Amino acid sequence: MIALVDYGAGNLTSVRKAFAAIGAEVQTPPTPAELANCSGIVVPGVGHFAATAGIGSEMRQAILRRVEAGVPLFGICLGMQWLFEGSDEASEPGLGLIGGRCSRIVAPAPLKVPHVGWNALSLTRPSSILEGIETGTHVYFTHCFAAPVTPDCAASTEHGCSFAAVVQRGHVAGVQFHPEKSGEAGLRILANFVRMTSA
Repeated sequence: MIALVDYGAGNLTSVRKAFAAIGAEVQTPPTPAELANCSGIVVPGVGHFAATAGIGSEMRQAILRRVEAGVPLFGICLGMQWLFEGSDEASEPGLGLIGGRCSRIVAPAPLKVPHVGWNALSLTRPSSILEGIETGTHVYFTHCFAAPVTPDCAASTEHGCSFAAVVQRGHVAGVQFHPEKSGEAGLRILANFVRMTSA
């Protein structure tokens, strides 16, 4: 079972549909204890970083225990930002599995923030989450804050400044964009995560 974490900030319906399109089933665990038998964990999300407070301490600890046991974790948009130490957008701490903090995008005119639309990925290093994805592939973003480009960055993009579009450290990965809205490329990335859960 792949667990889809619901903390009141996710676009769960569209994420479920995207996984269904590649033949994968996800379930939303009603309690942290239900994560005990999952083969993978997905943390989606849209909106303000403060919404991650909805991931209570028991769920947070359950996620960390499963990650420590080798279970793959995948963050989408706000869910990816939560993998970091935190964000300048709110005082809530991140999960801290990826080093660094997220900050507001600085984009000179005529570029606008929020950054909404299709951007090209620039791959920075090989990663299993991006298998079959090439530099120049376009994916769909909608966000105001972004993660820095660090050694854990597998692909970056630009909107007035460069920021991490994809991160991966071992079996922990995340994407700033919405794979469920990014066509065949997005589905390929979700399929790559599913393969990670069965490795």
